[in-house]
Amino acid sequence: MKKILLTGGGTAGHVTPNIALMPALKADGYQISYIGSYDGMERRLIEELNIPYYGISSGKLRRYFDIKNFTDPFKVVKGYFEAKKLMKKLNPDVVFSKGGFVTVPVVMAAKRCKIPAIIHESDMTPGLANKLAIPSAYKVCHNFPETADSLPEGKAVLSGSPIRKELLEGDRKKGLEICGFNEEKPVILVIGGSLGAAAINEAVRKALPVLLPSYQIIHVCGKGKVDTSIKGMPGYIQFDFVKQELSDLLACADLIISRAGSNAICEFLALHKPNILIPLPAHASRGDQILNAASFEKQGFSYLLPEEMVTDESLTKAVNEVFENRETYIQAMKSTAASNAIDIIVKLCDEAIGSYKKKK
Repeated sequence: MKKILLTGGGTAGHVTPNIALMPALKADGYQISYIGSYDGMERRLIEELNIPYYGISSGKLRRYFDIKNFTDPFKVVKGYFEAKKLMKKLNPDVVFSKGGFVTVPVVMAAKRCKIPAIIHESDMTPGLANKLAIPSAYKVCHNFPETADSLPEGKAVLSGSPIRKELLEGDRKKGLEICGFNEEKPVILVIGGSLGAAAINEAVRKALPVLLPSYQIIHVCGKGKVDTSIKGMPGYIQFDFVKQELSDLLACADLIISRAGSNAICEFLALHKPNILIPLPAHASRGDQILNAASFEKQGFSYLLPEEMVTDESLTKAVNEVFENRETYIQAMKSTAASNAIDIIVKLCDEAIGSYKKKK
């Protein structure tokens, strides 16, 4: 049996793609182990799946001044020696890293032990953890064609992001039933992120009188952001957040309005859902969502609407334009290789093992 060591942690975005890969890896004959931090949020997610989990010391490397900058490098060094010890114990054939600072010592230890490591970078430009790990990597998978310009020659692989299988298995009819909607009007799904987005929420609610005669609207508006004054409006339903229902709501959506986080937009790509992206503005982020959305617009996957231009009128115009041209967006999404990330990554793991065996 082939052995793979997965690593990634710190945020759900560094863990869920690894979880999405697991069924295909098992089907391809891989025995899976996982390295994360001692008590990071990834530990609970992985242990729930009965995957062997090993914690190592992890420190964050910051670009800004913080007193922890004097102690965290020692945690990283400690993590490197712990990861190296685990490499010898587990003897994996290949390592796959989804990012987060806990992965830096793991990828470096893999190189030291002559084990191929494959990295995945979600955003347009590599974050600091991946920048440190890339020199030790066999290949670097990425979501956007432009990212290849930031990577060493010969290492870049345009893969897209692994998508959870359950998201691809939603039931349109069930989604309509959950919302009390019918088959007669198209459905818009609005997702503002886990905390919601005030500008998006306000524009959607102002546009309801114009949109509802033609569309049905599912509005995931963020915890505590439900507007009780318009509850029960025919053709419009609000959720503060969704979990189990998400796959069915995605299945019944004909058009999506969303922020531009890399994992979310790769899910829309895999599902071939026409979408309007309203990225987090530069003052509220490092600007990665703006770059993500611009790339998807350039490739013909998405309609980009900057937050500073969001009004009920501009949103209505965007909705009508995207819905009218929805087949063009769908065909563009179907034509890209980056919508089949799981197969690409599993084949790359097999290739890495073969390549390193030849060297030995």
